[in-house]
Amino acid sequence: MSKPARKRSLADNEAKAVTRSIRISPRKLNELATIIRGMKASKALAELTFSRRRIAKDVKKTLESAIANAENNHDLDINDLVVAEAWVGKNLVMKRFMPGARGRVGRIEKFFSELTIIVREVKEAA
Repeated sequence: MSKPARKRSLADNEAKAVTRSIRISPRKLNELATIIRGMKASKALAELTFSRRRIAKDVKKTLESAIANAENNHDLDINDLVVAEAWVGKNLVMKRFMPGARGRVGRIEKFFSELTIIVREVKEAA
């Protein structure tokens, strides 16, 4: 007596990967997500490999996870994968305080983000 399996929320030609609690602000992470959105997966991996941004390593890891999910869980051809969607969400915010002159205090906020990448198999018309 187990629960019935939940219906798959993605199409049959899609796979998804989510990374939560990435220690960077959503605004900075969204710049990188915008760059890879719509690219072929192999080209996006190359773009992230040679990117000079610190967070590119974590984005690449998430993309590789989405590609592995597509290949292993959904039997999709990795050569036909395209980054269909890549979006960034807010996560928790750590509040810290920095002492200032004359007994004042400055508030420092350290933002966390979450990244969702969906890859889609697109057959090219020959």
